[in-house]
Amino acid sequence: MRKLYLDKNLQYVFAVTLIAILGVSSIIPALPGIIEGLNFTPATIGLTIAVFTLPGVLLAPVVGILADRIGRKIILVPSLIIFGIFGFSCFFAQSMTQLLVLRFLQGIGAAPLGVLYGTIIGDLYQGKERAQAMGYNASVLSMGTAGFPALGGFLAMLGWNWPFLLPLLAIPLGLSIIKGMDSPEPQSKGSLKDYLKEALDQMKTRQALALFATTWLTFMILYGPIVTYVPILLSHKFQASPASIGIVFLVASGFAGLAAFQLGRLANVFGQKILLSAAAVLYGASMLLMPEAPGLWSTIPPVICFGLAQGLNIPTTMTMLTTIAPMEQRGAFMAANGLLLRLAQTVAPLFMGLIYAVLGMTAVFWSGFLFAVAILILAIFYIQNPKAE
Repeated sequence: MRKLYLDKNLQYVFAVTLIAILGVSSIIPALPGIIEGLNFTPATIGLTIAVFTLPGVLLAPVVGILADRIGRKIILVPSLIIFGIFGFSCFFAQSMTQLLVLRFLQGIGAAPLGVLYGTIIGDLYQGKERAQAMGYNASVLSMGTAGFPALGGFLAMLGWNWPFLLPLLAIPLGLSIIKGMDSPEPQSKGSLKDYLKEALDQMKTRQALALFATTWLTFMILYGPIVTYVPILLSHKFQASPASIGIVFLVASGFAGLAAFQLGRLANVFGQKILLSAAAVLYGASMLLMPEAPGLWSTIPPVICFGLAQGLNIPTTMTMLTTIAPMEQRGAFMAANGLLLRLAQTVAPLFMGLIYAVLGMTAVFWSGFLFAVAILILAIFYIQNPKAE
């Protein structure tokens, strides 16, 4: 099997993936500083994430349709430019309102990115190579979710706004993709009405609905207990510095990358259904252990469990979804998945903020445990290993 990670087109996808996660990962260690600097509270800090992900909820269906009808790159390049301009502008925010408005505008640029990187991988590869490419991309994603919190943590030592310098990286990437990336584009056929009917028919299958639900539950865990409340737990309970918080997330992402890098091999040995079930068990263990940790470094075992779960779950789910969808509807298919992903990213911080305000920190992680149980039920009873292409 050829070394896919050396493929120039896949390397561009890697870069887009890193930008897609930059908008949240890099500011995680800065959340306590943003609370202090702009008069947020622990119950409202989730708004900085929610307003960023909200455009993805609103725009995902349109992005998918446009990507299928007019092409991937023509949507991708302007999105990167918008992301870079408004992400950098957050550096200069002087109030809660200014930051939230700029985060919303940055989110408009971010909305297509998560849809397109999975779609383009599905376009470029088939069969075992697709699973391998998804695994490699998930490893890169994990390196980003490891490196960006660590980098953001050190930048946040200079001030809560310093991590907002990083979105500038999206601008040269977008300009480079114009001529540098050579990926296949769908050939639009038939009317828009026929296209939408065919895509909807594909999405209504039991397998697709179960995978969509798995995506939603996964990101409820990620953006609720993990992204929003692990930094607050570490800061309040253990007086952890931003750099220490970044290191904790570095461990999670490192193990996610390790699992994802081996995804192609693991899928061949165990099957994708078993991998999703194992991920659900690991999510549950992480949620139960995290709030009971007696010290800062005692959070490492539950963080490892979470990282392994991410590395097994997300690329497996995306591989199975791109396998179901034909190229001509793949953008819409991944947009539907992106819609649920962004909906979870938007709802999770607000929902968990309510749980935190009413029932406290432990209840936040118990809620995550229930979501993990739901993923396990879906994996066991509703998801089947796909037929070989």
